[in-house]
Amino acid sequence: MMTDHLFAAADLGATSGRIILGRLSNGLFYLEDVHRFPTPSYMEAGHLHWDAVTLAKQIIHGLRLAASEGHLEGVGVDTWGVDYGRLDSVGALLEEPYHYRDSRTNGVPDSFFAAFPPQDYYAEAGLQVLEFNTVFQLVSSAGDPGWKDVDTCLFLPDLFAYWMCGAKNAELTVASTSGLMDVTDRKWSPVILDHLREHYGLDLSGVLPPIVEPGTVVGQVRPEVLPSPTPLVAVASHDTASAIVSVPASAPSFAYISSGTWSLVGLELDHPILTEESRLADFTNELGIDGTVRYLRNVMGLWVLSESQRCWDEQGLESNLLVLLHVAGNLPALTTVVDMEDPRLIAPGDMPARLAQMARETGQTVPATPAEFTRCILDSLALDYRRVIRHAMELSGTDVEVVHIVGGGCRNRLLNQLTAEATGLTVISGPAEGTALGNLLVQARAVGAVSGDLMNLRQICRDSCEVTVYSPGEMSITDAEWDHAERRAFGTM
Repeated sequence: MMTDHLFAAADLGATSGRIILGRLSNGLFYLEDVHRFPTPSYMEAGHLHWDAVTLAKQIIHGLRLAASEGHLEGVGVDTWGVDYGRLDSVGALLEEPYHYRDSRTNGVPDSFFAAFPPQDYYAEAGLQVLEFNTVFQLVSSAGDPGWKDVDTCLFLPDLFAYWMCGAKNAELTVASTSGLMDVTDRKWSPVILDHLREHYGLDLSGVLPPIVEPGTVVGQVRPEVLPSPTPLVAVASHDTASAIVSVPASAPSFAYISSGTWSLVGLELDHPILTEESRLADFTNELGIDGTVRYLRNVMGLWVLSESQRCWDEQGLESNLLVLLHVAGNLPALTTVVDMEDPRLIAPGDMPARLAQMARETGQTVPATPAEFTRCILDSLALDYRRVIRHAMELSGTDVEVVHIVGGGCRNRLLNQLTAEATGLTVISGPAEGTALGNLLVQARAVGAVSGDLMNLRQICRDSCEVTVYSPGEMSITDAEWDHAERRAFGTM
C-alpha cells in the first residue's frame, strides 16, 4: 500500500489568495481548497501599498488548516512578480511593500533609458518594459532617505518565506521579473547594478540576497507557524512560472496563456531571445524551472472585465459574470475591438468609460450595455492573444499547434473558444488551479516524493486534471475578419 504525501501551496494573486492542500496518492495529485482570502491593498500618503502583514497572517492561518489534515511534507509560496519589501537590520519592514499599480513609477522608464540605451539594457535583462518593473520602482525611490536603513530587499514570496523560516533568498523565477538580472547567466547583473549605483546612488550590493533555483529547500518552517517539522521549498515562486509548470503538454512545442488578472502569453524556450526585433516587439524573457525561459508578453487580462463589473455593480447594472457571458456569447463578433495593452487600462477606475473612449478614437461602435462591453473585452483579448502568439513564433523561429490555457481564466468558455477562433489553433484549457498545482509539483520533487524532469511533472499533471478542448471554426469567424478587426483596434485602417 502506497503512502499518501501531503503538501500545501500558498498561491497569491493580485486580487485573492488561496491555500491549496495537495494530496499525492498513487502518482496523482488531488487538490483541496482549504482557505481563500482577499489580497488587501490601501492608500497611504498618496501611495498604494500591499498589506503584507495581513497576508502573512492569512497564509499562516491557511497552512495551519492544511496541517490539520495530516503531516505536511512541504509548503511553498508563489505570488505575482516585481513587488518587494525592504527590511532593516533586525528584519522589520521599513514600510509595507508598494503596489505595482502605484503611480510613483509614472514616466520613470523614459528617464532611465535616457542614460542607459534601451537596446543595451534589453541585451542584458531581456525584459519587457513595464512601468512597474522592480528596476523602475527602485529608481523612483532612489531619493528616499530610508535607504540608509535597508539591510535586505525581498520579493514578496521570499518575504513570506523569510517570515516563516528565517531564510533570506531570491528565488530565480520571481527575481527574473525584476529587470536586475543577466538572463543569459541567470545571475544578478553587474552592469545594471553598477548603473543604479553610479546614476541613482542605489548601492544594492549586499541588499539583494543570493539567487536560488526553484525546488530548493530553503529551511524548516518555524515551530510557532507549524508545530511539526516541515520543509519550506522555494518553488517556482512567480505565479506564472508555477502555472507553466502545470501545463499538461505532451510535447515541448506549445503556446501558453496563464489567464487571470493578467494574461501572460508566450512560448517556453531553452534560451532567451535578445534580438533588437524582440525588444521592439516588447517581449520579455522570464526564467523558469529546469533552465527554461518563458518568452512572453504581459497582456492585460481579465482585470479589465472584473474592474468593469465593479463599476456596473456600483451603478446597479447587471454584473453577474455568468449572465454577462451568456448574453455576450449571442452578440455579433468583433463589433468593437480595442488595444488591450493600452496603459489606460492598468489603473483602477471607470473601465467602461475608458473602453468607450478607445472605441471613439478608432471610429468604432461604442458599446452601450454591460454585455456589449463584455463582448468587446473578450474579443479584444482573443485578438491580442492572436497577435502575441504569432509574433512570438516568428521571433523565436518556433511553430506550435496547440495553445494551453491555465489559471482561473480557463473557466471562461467564451474566451477560450474565441482564442481558438483567433489563433486558428486547438486550445486546451485547464487546470484552473494550475499555479497551485505547479507549486505542489515542485515541492513534491524537491523532497523526493516524485522524480524526473519537467515532462515527468507534466505527465503527473495530465493524469491528475481534467481539460477541455476547443477547436477553431466553431463560431465561423474568418481569418480575414480577424485581420480587419486588428486593423481597426490598432488604428491602421
